Amino acid sequence: MQSIHFEKISFETKLSRMHIAAVASLLADGATIPFIARYRKEATGSMDEVSVMTVRDRLEQLEKLDERRNAILRSLGERELLTAELSEKIGSACTITSLEDIYLPFRPRRRTRATKAREKGLEPLAQRILLQEGDDPFLYAREYMDSEKGVETAEDAVSGARDIIAEDLAHNAEIRDSMRKLYWDTGSYECRVVSGMEEEGSKFRNYFEWNESLRATPSHRVLAMRRGEDKKILSLRITVSLERALDIILSAVCLNPDTAEGKVISEAALDGFRRLLAPSMETETRLRSKEAADDEAIMVFTSNLRELLLAPPLGPKGVLAIDPGFRTGCKLVCLNSQGAVEYNTTIFPFMSEAKRSEAVKTVIGLIEEFGQEFIGVGNGTAGRETEAFLGETGLREDIKVIPVNESGASVYSASKVAREEFPDFDLTVRGAISIGRRLQDPLAELVKIDPKSIGVGQYQHDVDSRKLQKALDDTVESCVNSVGVDLNTASPQLLSYVSGLTERVSRNIVKWSEKNGSFLSRQQLLEVSGLGPIAFEQSAGFLRIRNGQNPLDASGVHPESYSVVERMAGSKGLSVAELMQSENARKTIDLKDFVDGKTGLPTLRDIMKELEKPGRDPRKSFQVFSFANVHDIKDLEEGMILPGIVTNVTNFGAFVDVGVHQDGLVHISQMADRFVRNPADIVSAGEKLMVRVLEVDIKRSRISLSMTGIENR
Repeated sequence: MQSIHFEKISFETKLSRMHIAAVASLLADGATIPFIARYRKEATGSMDEVSVMTVRDRLEQLEKLDERRNAILRSLGERELLTAELSEKIGSACTITSLEDIYLPFRPRRRTRATKAREKGLEPLAQRILLQEGDDPFLYAREYMDSEKGVETAEDAVSGARDIIAEDLAHNAEIRDSMRKLYWDTGSYECRVVSGMEEEGSKFRNYFEWNESLRATPSHRVLAMRRGEDKKILSLRITVSLERALDIILSAVCLNPDTAEGKVISEAALDGFRRLLAPSMETETRLRSKEAADDEAIMVFTSNLRELLLAPPLGPKGVLAIDPGFRTGCKLVCLNSQGAVEYNTTIFPFMSEAKRSEAVKTVIGLIEEFGQEFIGVGNGTAGRETEAFLGETGLREDIKVIPVNESGASVYSASKVAREEFPDFDLTVRGAISIGRRLQDPLAELVKIDPKSIGVGQYQHDVDSRKLQKALDDTVESCVNSVGVDLNTASPQLLSYVSGLTERVSRNIVKWSEKNGSFLSRQQLLEVSGLGPIAFEQSAGFLRIRNGQNPLDASGVHPESYSVVERMAGSKGLSVAELMQSENARKTIDLKDFVDGKTGLPTLRDIMKELEKPGRDPRKSFQVFSFANVHDIKDLEEGMILPGIVTNVTNFGAFVDVGVHQDGLVHISQMADRFVRNPADIVSAGEKLMVRVLEVDIKRSRISLSMTGIENR
């Protein structure tokens, strides 16, 4: 069966069947997606992570299809309903939907009107009507009258037969397939406010009287309407043309709707559609539409998350981190270049002039004592006011004040992870530490927080939670492994996202280094409890050891390829370290000379890139950013051009922080002087850009921004 799956996936994706089989084998052996994409290019034909993920997900879908197929076959077999023809149909079903359509007439179900009619012996009458031989069904229906069974008149008999025909038509696989297409291609959302909920549901006012083609409805509107429905504020339906629906049914079974038999069949078709088929198709179409909306929302979320995780790091530099506050004061933390806490205190610059003067002395004194050149300020409550305060302290010109997105910092500070990491600090200090560390290295710090708390999603609480979590985990794992992890400084949380490492093994790695000192070579990983050969194979290439015994341990070259690099160096009479330092020597190497049964050109090319820039960081260089001199929405005026930071990208536009405690929206129509289909093609979360103020609605706290006519590249 799996061989058939490979053929199907190959047909759908245009990927090689052989390479798909290789991916399936590697996944079955426990290989991770980053490992497969990075270190098994010969086997997979150099598939990237997206392609490997596509193969994995499609295999899982087809395996679920097989499980359902087998369950249906068992059920039919146990009830002695399985025929050779039915078995063949079930075996050839390509989707869960088609499989369920085939099974529907045989599914055990509660007693229906049709069931009761069959019990009265009226199924032969229904079949005779469907033959449409030109007779009057009310005449030959008399043959089926039986007072003991409750069929007193010919009308009773025809009514029962009509119920049987209605149900059979609603269960007909071909009719259902055509009806499904009608709903998906021509269906419309009809949304109305529930009577009496107008005031309570004011935030959904746009949908109080809303009609829209299903295919044209963007994901954010689908999810918004469904949320309103869940809150009992909106009623939501999907409708299609009744005339077109009946045409589909009658064209399949009715020869002439004007005959006596045709009229009975037409009545059955109308009843079957309204009572059985329409509710079923609407439910199915709603689910399909929801799944499509989920997929789009998840794609937006993961794209934003990737941009935040891969935001440029400040790097190993000391930081004075500040978690701002008015009444409770500003929490200050001095971090050294490795993110360790050297000192913490609280200042109160907004309480009185005396306290403000004291705060100035504290800040200047800490900078002189610990030598920080960067001050990271959380962008939440009192953030802009704190930046303004720092601007008035007389700081040296080389001191850079940088706003830091603090979304999720409070979640982290109250988490078990934070308590274990900083048991001697309260949550307010932990929040400041998180702000400073995410400036130094966003990836290393953000992996400690549930991605759903970072604030870059679109209706993330309305989508399939399991599908969302899987996508987020894939994204974090991809980002961590693309950057690589310093084995001697990484937290257990960061290590747990490295290919092949579990949470338990990650903790054991940290415990090993606490007991034995820094790792000097990747081979020492095998001394860690629970980290066996398979985990070593999966993880070693993504773990970096700076200044270790082997210079290759600081690179992305996998230990399994060290011997290849040694042969390269030997061919030039050099050591590995000398080869890494000599560009001229590397240029004279012919990679074809080192191809063997295990190592091909794709891997050899990757090795040469690593030798050129060992452990290269794919993230962009850090750039200092500062807001304009605006601090409140009241400071904004139409026409102002301001610097901002993209905080969230949705499929209807991008939200931008311009430094006034309220993000503005650049609608998709204001992103460029041309049609934009996808905002993510124009901007990304965390990007710094210039925007123009279009409109300010102080009462509703809404800011409309534009990017048109402004040079941002």
